[in-house]
Amino acid sequence: MDAARVEAIEWSFDALYAVTKVPVWFEELLTVFSNENRLIGHGVFFSLFSGRWLPEQQQWLNDLRAVSRRYQFDHVTEHFGFMTGRDFHHGAPLNIPYTPTILEIGRDRLKRMQEACSCPVGLENLAFSYSLEEVKKQGDFLDKLLGPVNGFMILDLHNLYCQAHNFNLSFEALISLYPLHRVREIHISGGSWEVSGAAPGKTVRRDTHDDAVPEEVFGYLDNAIDLCPSLKYVVLEQLGAGLDSDSSRAAFGHDFLRMDDLIKQKNETIAPLNSFLPEALQIPAQPPEDESLYRQQLELSQILETAVSFDGLMQALKASSLAHSAWQIESWDPAMIETAAQIAQKWKKR
Repeated sequence: MDAARVEAIEWSFDALYAVTKVPVWFEELLTVFSNENRLIGHGVFFSLFSGRWLPEQQQWLNDLRAVSRRYQFDHVTEHFGFMTGRDFHHGAPLNIPYTPTILEIGRDRLKRMQEACSCPVGLENLAFSYSLEEVKKQGDFLDKLLGPVNGFMILDLHNLYCQAHNFNLSFEALISLYPLHRVREIHISGGSWEVSGAAPGKTVRRDTHDDAVPEEVFGYLDNAIDLCPSLKYVVLEQLGAGLDSDSSRAAFGHDFLRMDDLIKQKNETIAPLNSFLPEALQIPAQPPEDESLYRQQLELSQILETAVSFDGLMQALKASSLAHSAWQIESWDPAMIETAAQIAQKWKKR
């Protein structure tokens, strides 16, 4: 943006792990913001809740350790959930059951992240949920996950917008479910609408990051800033594929300036109460695993990625090991099951 109004940048660092050469200007950009302690890292592919500790996860940590020595991150974050796909590094982030075993796995992975990057670590709330009950439990589960590492939360307001629409909830009802004292960063973005075939007459809001920020999300932002006493960053997200025309680029610029103006109006009240600095960690040599969970994740991934019809998808789920289990598939919303398959199949093609 012009007039030097970008005060920090968020970098999805693991999206470039396989890239051997990046432009000089990009390295210079990262270096400038790193030197000013205004560079934050946002991971995508760690798959925090995979039931089995995978070689790809250890390599992800090794790469994070290396990139954290080259650039100074003010903090590093990951997505809540697990990645579909056989290796969980070429898939979609989807929800998991909220069980004590998965809580233990998530806490362990967060500690390993923090040890690798030597800075505060956090998690982003997930846009996708299978059921209203999952929506109601996510915030409390995040709080329990983050507590042992003094971790923080990215409050993605478009993700809340998706849940508000998909489960007929108000912003006030949703925001009250999350540990707002842990919010260090806020995301805003746009998305898309999908007409459901499984639930005629229903549209599903998708967090696709490919359009302008909805008016309602700016309203969320105006309210949320005052509710988050440790807020430090607000980030506008959009995929490059959504900036392929003059009009889309102009809309993005307009959204940034509107966000910036709103933040500047609030800045006098922002004084973060928690630095979320790392605490002394005790990390077991062997990461905790759950082989049954891992097999169920593989099974769910395979069902979602290969479904050719909704009826076939439902039959496969009912015949799977997920039936009558902690996954509670019997309470899943049909439109959200359909959406999960669409997400998984889209990511599989990447």
